[in-house]
Amino acid sequence: MKIKILCTLGPASLNEAVITGLDQRNVDLFRINLSHTPPEAVIPTIELIRRYSKVPICLDTQGAQVRCGRMAEGVEVRSGDTVRLTAACVLGSADHFTLWPASVFDTLRPGATIGVDFDGAVLSVLDVEEGSARAVVVEGGKVRSNKAVIIDPAPALPPLTESDLAAIEAGLSVGVEQVALSFASSAADVAMLRGLLPDGVTLISKIESRAGVRNRDDIIDASDAVLIDRGDLSREVPVEYVPFYQKAIVRQANRWNRRVYVATNLLESMVTTRKPSIAEMNDIANTLLDGVHGLVLAAETAIGVDPVGAVDMVLRAIRAFEATNVGVLLEEDRIRLAS
Repeated sequence: MKIKILCTLGPASLNEAVITGLDQRNVDLFRINLSHTPPEAVIPTIELIRRYSKVPICLDTQGAQVRCGRMAEGVEVRSGDTVRLTAACVLGSADHFTLWPASVFDTLRPGATIGVDFDGAVLSVLDVEEGSARAVVVEGGKVRSNKAVIIDPAPALPPLTESDLAAIEAGLSVGVEQVALSFASSAADVAMLRGLLPDGVTLISKIESRAGVRNRDDIIDASDAVLIDRGDLSREVPVEYVPFYQKAIVRQANRWNRRVYVATNLLESMVTTRKPSIAEMNDIANTLLDGVHGLVLAAETAIGVDPVGAVDMVLRAIRAFEATNVGVLLEEDRIRLAS
């Protein structure tokens, strides 16, 4: 079995030189992140990619997630300060900033905890009005544009945003054949997206939340493939549990003959440097030993200093894995599990 390489395209890679370089290395899938690509940019982005490559394209939805809006440069909130959160589209500051989708305010309650980004600020909601809320800063930190927000208890959100729906319609109109459902929380979420897709379009469910882990068996069963996004998952579950969830999900996917991919932090050092750490190479080796069907590069190829070099490093890791003959044993194990 060929280990697939999936690459997210972004500012560092949406150009002729990088797309051509990735194409020459026979990567298997280009990912367009709809959290950073508005619906009106979907078709032009696809046309740009296809100008230089025939690699299949996957639209990766925003899904049931909350993000902050556009922030002024260098915004930092301090412990004890009060911040106004709003559904209105504003340029964020230390006093107020946007949370979207607007429906988050429908189920937001006083006492809820809000964490911004991996190591950003932590807020506690004081009171909620229609389309806005007031919160106190529990832990100070930076708040950057369009960063993921985790709310506990989690608000009820639809599995797809209006922007997702428009982007999917645009992508399907020009022949996109793969769509990823972010923050899949149940088989019903998968079925909702499935109902929008023509026959033959591959549906990849991303397991990256507490609900996704809890309902992983149903999600795997309902999907064509699954993707474990360890970054977003680590926002909702203790980070020390993530490797064990990865192993459990990969094994179940193999048991049910579903493709399974792993994303986030595979080569995090290569976002800013041209060489990985030994720990990162060890992580890739162990991820391959778990029995995955593919590896996903995200920030490494979307905003990294050397997208093509990052893929070269993954290729080297895969060749080393294959040279040990462990891959043959894992393929035999997959066949046994699926039989």
